[in-house]
Amino acid sequence: MSTDAAWQPLLWPADESTDQFGPWPPGARRALSRGAWIDHVPGWFRGADALFERLRHDTPWRAGERTMYERVVAVPRLTAWYPEIGRIGDAALTACRDELVAHYRCADDPFVSAGLCLYRDGRDSVAWHGDRIGRGRSSDTVVAVLSLGSPRAFLLRPDGGGDVVRLSVGHGDLVVMGGTCQRTWEHAVPKSRSAAGPRISVQFRQRGVA
Repeated sequence: MSTDAAWQPLLWPADESTDQFGPWPPGARRALSRGAWIDHVPGWFRGADALFERLRHDTPWRAGERTMYERVVAVPRLTAWYPEIGRIGDAALTACRDELVAHYRCADDPFVSAGLCLYRDGRDSVAWHGDRIGRGRSSDTVVAVLSLGSPRAFLLRPDGGGDVVRLSVGHGDLVVMGGTCQRTWEHAVPKSRSAAGPRISVQFRQRGVA
């Protein structure tokens, strides 16, 4: 299955040796209802070009299937799952994890796993859901999502429906969902009617969250 849709890198250097991370701006956090919150940090990871290319070409992407309305259909994205971030073997992702642990002061409950999704074009998507397998069903958790590649819409809404919060997440942008977000809110990446190039999302999760 081809993942070689057109991609144009950004016009700044992808130097991952220094200044890998942008500043955490004041006002990045947005309080949602029922004890949920999100942080949105555009341009957080500055080595996005090189990391995107490595992950797109080196990840063992998996094409999944699911049952829907009594028939089996293809999952509309490619995925990969690493229960331990170190197993990916990419120093940039380890550095991202370390920066997140330091910022959120969660060394006693660090981000340990990484889920990767490849949205090949605007037809790929993920439906409304919360990360509620395991601890997320009953406990406050923190899930960080790093976006690489072409920008897409990232939507959030209260569980069961309500006003939608719409973010545009692009190359190197970070969205962090915390508090009760996984059990009281849902998030989605909808299909795009406009031309969209490939996007990779990297989801950093704490132990026991999926």
